[in-house]
Amino acid sequence: MSVVRHDPWSLHRDLLQEMNRAFGRMQQDDSSSGATADWVPPVDIEENQEQFTIYADVPGIDPQSIEVTLENGVLTLSGAREAQVEEKQLERRRVERAHGRFYRRFTLPDTADADNVTARGNNGVLEVVIPKRASSQPRRISVAA
Repeated sequence: MSVVRHDPWSLHRDLLQEMNRAFGRMQQDDSSSGATADWVPPVDIEENQEQFTIYADVPGIDPQSIEVTLENGVLTLSGAREAQVEEKQLERRRVERAHGRFYRRFTLPDTADADNVTARGNNGVLEVVIPKRASSQPRRISVAA
């Protein structure tokens, strides 16, 4: 006979965690993934005078398997993280890391130079650099007297 520990608040705690997880996803979702993604990688976006830079957190994903496309001014990041399946006899399992397909889209401004976009992965972070067109750089015009 096995002893089962009774925790009357476990269902309540689980419900709250699921609601927080659902609302957290809604806050992160920028409606760019729609129904095509299981999760959305968080990103940081930076802009300076020469370029835009997007940093996407994609730990555990081979950078070579991430698809980065640019079409009609829309940059798309997509890929997948496979769930780890173990054949062990487990008594319990808690899974918090997202797995499955991810999909993220960004509309680029007219100043972006679509022909020179580069991407590289390092330590679970995908870095996409989008240079600005030289013609879009501010230029000082001297006024003749």
